Formats: sequence, C-alpha cells, structure tokens
Amino acid sequence: MSVRTRDALGGRAAIAGIGATEFSKDSGRSELRLAVEAVRAALDDAGLAPADVDGMVTFTMDTNPEITVAQACGMGELSFFSRVHYGGGAACATVLQAALAVATGVAEVVVCYRAFNERSGRRFGAGVRHREPSAEGAALGWMLPFGLLTPASWVAMAAQRYLHAYGLTPEAFGHVAVVDRRYAATNPAAYFHGRPITLAEHAASRWIVEPLRLLDCCQETDGAQAIVVTSLERARDLPHPPAVIAAAAQGAGRAQEQMTSFYRDDLTGLPEMGVVARQLWRTSGLGPADIDVGILYDHFTPFVLMQLEEFGFCGKGEAAGLVAEERLPLNTHGGQLGEAYLHGMNGMAEAVRQLRGTAVNQIPGAASTLVTAGTGVPTSGLILTADA
Repeated sequence: MSVRTRDALGGRAAIAGIGATEFSKDSGRSELRLAVEAVRAALDDAGLAPADVDGMVTFTMDTNPEITVAQACGMGELSFFSRVHYGGGAACATVLQAALAVATGVAEVVVCYRAFNERSGRRFGAGVRHREPSAEGAALGWMLPFGLLTPASWVAMAAQRYLHAYGLTPEAFGHVAVVDRRYAATNPAAYFHGRPITLAEHAASRWIVEPLRLLDCCQETDGAQAIVVTSLERARDLPHPPAVIAAAAQGAGRAQEQMTSFYRDDLTGLPEMGVVARQLWRTSGLGPADIDVGILYDHFTPFVLMQLEEFGFCGKGEAAGLVAEERLPLNTHGGQLGEAYLHGMNGMAEAVRQLRGTAVNQIPGAASTLVTAGTGVPTSGLILTADA
C-alpha cells in the first residue's frame, strides 16, 4: 500500500468465518481457552477444519502465542504468523495482514483472533502501571507527571478541544452512546442487552475525566473473537456468502504518538484515520454515500464523531447531528459501548453478519460496510462488501 496510490489488494480475499465466546465480566477460564473456543467456532462457521489453517494473526498485546493456539486447536504446519501493535488500532490490520498473505500465496487459510480477560484480569482502563524501559514509555513521561494516567484522560484532552473549537457541549457525545446502547438493547449477545439509555441518563452519569462521563467510555469485557480469511474463490465454496475485503488499510499520521499526540497543530481530528480513509476510498472506488453500515471503533464517544468527519460523512464539527439524525446506521451490534470491548474484533464480525443478512439489527439490503479500528493510535480500517 502507498499513501498516494490505489493498492491491488481489494477483492482478492474474503472473510469466510466468524466465531466468538460469550461476552462477560468474569469468564472463569484462561485466555488461552477463550482463544481456542473462538477459533474453533470461527472454523466451524466457515465449514473448515483446523488442519486447513496455515496462517495465524493476532495482536502484540494478546497473551496467546500463535503456535500455542494452533497446537491447542489441533492445527498442523503454519506458513504464516504475524502480530500487529498499538492495541485496538490493530483490529482491522489483522485482517489486512491475513488478506496480504492469502493474496500473495503465502497462506491459504488465515485465522485472526483476540482473547482476553480484560475485566476480571488486567484492566486497560486502570491506566499506566509498571512498564519496561521503552521509547513509548519515555514519551508518556511527558504526560504522566501532570496526571494524564489513563486512556480516558488522554482522550479528554482532545475531546475538550473539539467541544471548544465547534461550540458544542458534552451532549454531542451522548448521541453516540444512546445509539449504541439502543442497538445493544436488542442484541442478545450484548452485555447491555435490554438496557437502552437516554440522553438525560448520559448527562446524569458521573464524570470520569471532563468532558467524558461514564457513558462515554467503553465497558471492560472478558471474551474472544476469531475471524477466518481465505481467497474469494475458496470462500465462495464454503457455507456462508463471503464478505469480500474490498479494501484494507493501516494509517499513522504526522507527529503520531500512542494516545498522546498533543503537539499536533490541531487536536480536533484524527489524522491517522484520515490516512486510512483516503486509502480505503481510493482502493475500493467507493465513497461515504455508498456505505450502508458503519462499524466505528467506539472506545470513547468523541473519537466516533471525529472518525465520521475524517471519512467525509459530514463536515468538521457536524458529526453529532449526523448521529442524532441517524443518517448512517452505526454500530448495529451495540459497539464496544454496548455489546463488548474486544479491541474491535467483534465489530468486524457484525459487519460480516450485516452482509450475510443475519444480524440481529439487520439493515435491509446492506451490501457495503465500513469497519474501523482503535483511534488515538496508529490504526486500521476495512471496507467489506457483499459478493457480486
């Protein structure tokens, strides 16, 4: 991929299988077992056996080595294994790397997975604790002494500037939370199934770091999700209609840091997602008007608004109105705010269900979906389409 030209990956690979564990606050089992359950479920969904798999991709943050998951699942030889850095920013990039392996013949069937006990075990929202010496740790050293210790505090800096620049109030963020929770309320797999919220409830939720309230922050989840990627030709012979990877991209912006890019000229946007957006539109040949469903990474509500603006669905400072008017079906599974926080992997599964026509909150005629990964960090995105 180039940040200036159309790439040749689009249409050469597809998602053929999805599988997940239940989403809970206390799984009662190891992260390895969660990973294995999700991988086996995804292979069953794809109509494939463990022996068919020759590639594995996960996150650098995952505690389950590729070879260990392969052994526990009964897989054989692997010709490709890879990991992607930057937390939730890696989500769509796992599928990108799998598609690259398939398109170039390095592997035939690649499984992407993510598993963690993020609620009952290590809690990312608890902030920075012991860190080994690293360049990333040194960068955080400019922020931590001033009390910027958690992801919420890092995002709050940009969120406050966004509100100031466009003359908005925190209610702008509430629209995202309300929409997500409404979809979650009708999704039996969602942790917040049956529990929608109102704008008033959003405004009444306690402050975490101004201007972020509790309901602006994603939940913490135990669980796992896996996705099977293979060639489009092979996917067509499998049980479910393929979700075609029409475009896939990663992006890092100028002056990019991990969650603390405060020295940029402007804090009201997400340049890393702008890089992804330009490449997805360029490669797929699609534009905002062509997208039927948006699955946007929602670890914090303000960054959903900024993503909509980076992708050109609306002008700067206008995304809250777009969400309130529901001009784009958004996070129809409930998102990470409502369904589960699986570092964005569950969002890709929802995009596949929409294209298959099997989503709980199905959008009639959905044929193209946009999926994004974590923001505030180097990130990634996908456009998935129904098979022609």
